[in-house]
Amino acid sequence: MASLVRHVTIDCADPFALATFWAGALEGTLGEDDNPGDEEALVESAGAALLFIRVPEGKPAKNRVHLDLQPQDRSRDEEAERLVALGATVLADRRRPDGTGWITLADPEGNEFCVERSKAERATTGHV
Repeated sequence: MASLVRHVTIDCADPFALATFWAGALEGTLGEDDNPGDEEALVESAGAALLFIRVPEGKPAKNRVHLDLQPQDRSRDEEAERLVALGATVLADRRRPDGTGWITLADPEGNEFCVERSKAERATTGHV
C-alpha cells in the first residue's frame, strides 16, 4: 500500500500564531492542546492538515513548495480579500482580463501561497 500525506509541515517562528491564521484561512480547527508558546501547532481542515513547528532560523528565500487554495463558496477575489483581512499580504496579482489567473499572497510569516478561481468560476470561462 502506498504512503499517504498525513499533513504538510511548515517551519515558522511562532507556531500558534501562524496556525491561528491558517485555521481562519482554511476554516479549520486548531488542535485542542495547542497553546501560545508551544513548539508546534496543528490545523485540521476539510482539505488538508498543516503542522507548524518552531525553528530558530528565519525564512531565507522564496518557498520551494506552496499551497494553492481554491475557494469553495466564494469567488477568488472575495477569498483573497478575506485572507488579507485575516493578515495575509498580496505579493503578486496574476489575474488576466479573461478572468483566469491567480493571486499570490504571503501569510503573516511571509510564506507564499496562491488563491485560484473557484470551481464555479472555472466553469463559466471554460478554462481549467
